[in-house]
Amino acid sequence: MSHGFTGTDAAQGMTLRIEVFPDDLDAFVKFYTEVLGFTLTVDQRDTGYPYAAVEHGKVRIGAARAWEQVDGKARALPAGVEIVLEVDDVTAFRDRVQAASYPLEQDLQHRPWGLTDFRLHDPAGYYLRVTNKGLVTSRRLAGLGS
Repeated sequence: MSHGFTGTDAAQGMTLRIEVFPDDLDAFVKFYTEVLGFTLTVDQRDTGYPYAAVEHGKVRIGAARAWEQVDGKARALPAGVEIVLEVDDVTAFRDRVQAASYPLEQDLQHRPWGLTDFRLHDPAGYYLRVTNKGLVTSRRLAGLGS
């Protein structure tokens, strides 16, 4: 079945922006800018449709104020999503988070799939895994070596 795609890759240049729905946009902005080092790129918190967006490299996260109360536990795994941030130096990034006195869910751990990460929840309860950049192949995931 054809979907009308032609050429080498119809999605060339695709990027990803995720949208989250926190109860408190001020807490969202403070966490992502002060704790994680993102840049605030859109600030419409004082409008009729409150919204904020942050960016760090190619990672873009938008936030619209939740229109109803949400239990943060509903955003936890396994029902919620895991937001994975890949960084060049995971230890230095963890140190940055700790310097901001922000609590970790799990400190640095070397994982069986060959990467090192730490985990935390943002103020709205979204689950973040911060990991070092690395190639994870299906062979490594299956335990068959590199």
